[in-house]
Order: sequence, then C-alpha cells, then structure tokens
Amino acid sequence: MTLEILTPDKKVFEGEVTAVTVPGTLGSFQILKDHAPIISTLEDGPVIIKGNSNGEEIFNIKGGVVEVLDNKIIVLAEAVVA
Repeated sequence: MTLEILTPDKKVFEGEVTAVTVPGTLGSFQILKDHAPIISTLEDGPVIIKGNSNGEEIFNIKGGVVEVLDNKIIVLAEAVVA
C-alpha cells in the first residue's frame, strides 16, 4: 500500500506501508491491504505507520481527513505537531 500524509504547506510522508492506524472521530482504526474504500474525518492524535522493514513511525496530527481507495491512503492533516 502507498501512504501520503499532506498538510496545507508540505508533504510530510510518502511511501510503502503494511498498516496504518489513524485517530478517527469515533475512535482509532487500522487500515490494512485491500481495505474497503472509505473517507473519514480525523481527530487530533497519532498516525501510526508500520512499514515493510523499518519498524514503526508516528506522526501526531491536528485533525483532518483520510481517504482509502485501491490500496492508496491519503491523510490530509490540518497540521503535524512535533
């Protein structure tokens, strides 16, 4: 799967992943290969990325939207905080 995390001013992450956990409005949920198409709003919280070989990366976002379609995940975040 490919993942892009975008903010209004830059692309924060782009790459191949095996799983992504996002902070949905009704609770966090995980996206795996062949996930059904979905668009969901996101709350403030961590986006946890599991890569093919490089372990785990975490980006803390300030709200946004996630779209999943054909094994491509796009996270549009208001901001990413350190």
